[in-house]
Amino acid sequence: MSAEANAPGKGAIRSLIPARIDRLPWSPFHSRLVAALGVAWILDGLEITVASGVGDLLTHPDTLALSSAEVGAIASVYLVGEVAGALFFGRLSDKLGRRNLFIITLAVYLIGSGLTAFTLGSGPGWLAFLYLTRFIAGAGIGGEYAAINSAIDELIPSRYRGRVDIGVNGTYWAGAIIGTLGTYIILHSFEPSLAWRLGFLLGPVLGLVIIFVRRNLPESPRWQVMNGRTEEAEKSITFIEKEVEAAGKKLPPVDQSKMMELTPAEDIGYVALTRVLFRDYPTRSIYAATLMITQSFLYNAIFFTYSLVLGKIYGVPSENQALYLIGFCIGNLLGPLLLGHFFDTIGRKKMISGTYILSGVLLAFSAVLFNAGALTAFTQTLTWCVIFFFASAGASAGYLTVSEIFPLEVRAKAIAVFFAIAQCFGALGPIIYGALIGDGSNPFNLFIGYMVGAVVMIIGGLVTIAFGVAAEGKSLEDIAAPLAAKGRPGTTRAEGAATPTA
Repeated sequence: MSAEANAPGKGAIRSLIPARIDRLPWSPFHSRLVAALGVAWILDGLEITVASGVGDLLTHPDTLALSSAEVGAIASVYLVGEVAGALFFGRLSDKLGRRNLFIITLAVYLIGSGLTAFTLGSGPGWLAFLYLTRFIAGAGIGGEYAAINSAIDELIPSRYRGRVDIGVNGTYWAGAIIGTLGTYIILHSFEPSLAWRLGFLLGPVLGLVIIFVRRNLPESPRWQVMNGRTEEAEKSITFIEKEVEAAGKKLPPVDQSKMMELTPAEDIGYVALTRVLFRDYPTRSIYAATLMITQSFLYNAIFFTYSLVLGKIYGVPSENQALYLIGFCIGNLLGPLLLGHFFDTIGRKKMISGTYILSGVLLAFSAVLFNAGALTAFTQTLTWCVIFFFASAGASAGYLTVSEIFPLEVRAKAIAVFFAIAQCFGALGPIIYGALIGDGSNPFNLFIGYMVGAVVMIIGGLVTIAFGVAAEGKSLEDIAAPLAAKGRPGTTRAEGAATPTA
């Protein structure tokens, strides 16, 4: 089956590439794809947890003897790196391709995180080196978010896209569990001067294994054909189809009515992207920004002040806090894995609005219990596990939404922009909630904070009801017509397209 056929009009291409991808049955190829690309979120969860776990250790005289402020800046520099990396590599992903970037971004992360372990002193020069390596590591992970979400959504058949994307995003919490357990074991098995270095090497060891697996993955045929690389697109889709058939799967026939006529567009920068988002997709842009900002604010507020609540409010010793953190992470991990398929069956709007609103209502209820003094460290953690079981699925769906409701040509950049916006607003959460916690003497302040967080999540659910997109089971090209498609923004299919020869 040819990927493209001649069509009238200069530079026009007729293609069945999207239809050929979406009709594929699930196969070991798709499982391998998800495992190789999905590790990005595991690495991010691991990195943040390790940095938090060894933070106190870095203040010791026999390590780097940093001040608390200098340790706190490590996380801030990492987050700034994520934003910069998402914007920079997101632009390159749309320009150079998904495969090139998911190799480059992982390599950048490996270099940054690996070099962190070789910070040899605490003077101004070495402190600058430490911050530089954390910025580089964050940039690599930020670039991963843009390139990987794009690649997964473009390569996974439409009927599986929701559950796969949500499940992959949820594995951030698997990384957090690995980071927590790994840090706990390392800190209790090695001298402090070595332990913190080994902690920062956990991610690079995992990344080195995965980078070799990624080398065998194809480029997104969707990206190739939209950029006029028809011969390369044909090779990529043929490789995928052969991989599926080699697993004993029978390929369904291709729906010839889904032939698309395309005229590859010029590369689009961030200025042009702004026009596309707010001229062509204003309500979708508002919707995407709301989902990303609300979940980021709540998560950063709760997660980054988790140990403060346990210590200041409930008096849990620091050496025991990891056990509570693992319970919290398990609830966050199970939500996307167990609820993900409902986003494909029940539907995006119902599930996203439901998970956001339900998590907000449950948070408000738990805030009332907290204010009444009815919770202990254990029951507080248990309520958070239930709340974030739903919130985690909804938050993961935020990334899915941003990656599927905008045209392919700007997909990675759109993810980068909304990720950056979310991180900027999310950074306010720990600052605000840290101030509300204070020395733990006035829990009512934190009650107010929890109620604000509940309202924020409920707003995200209400906006979904108003502006949500029913994307379940639909081809990406039917959700948002490519800028290269003939007749855009009307039909995404070529009118009167001839059937290509096999």
